[in-house]
Amino acid sequence: QVQLVESGGGLVQPGGSLRLSCAASGGVLNIMNMGWYRQAPGKEREFVASITRFGSTNYADSVKGRFTASRVMAKNVIFLQMNSLKSEDTAVYYCQGEQYWGQGTQVTVSS
Repeated sequence: QVQLVESGGGLVQPGGSLRLSCAASGGVLNIMNMGWYRQAPGKEREFVASITRFGSTNYADSVKGRFTASRVMAKNVIFLQMNSLKSEDTAVYYCQGEQYWGQGTQVTVSS
């Protein structure tokens, strides 16, 4: 059974930055196309960013230019660098690979 584990969430002020990480048990993450999603209270879960097993990325229009997805193959991890954070970025952030989902990590942007 594959388990995805996110880390790096927290409370930040508007304009601040956070870096999220995601790793998988069993050393299988490197062969997966991965995605980042988020869900705010009362809203549908939405796509944020994706990164293929080759490193190609795509972004939602709402985060383009502010967020960057990356992966380090030698460490079997993916990252989501979030800069210039806004209050509307507040949500639980999830990493996804194939049929697997992490438990989520809370990101709160507030003064």
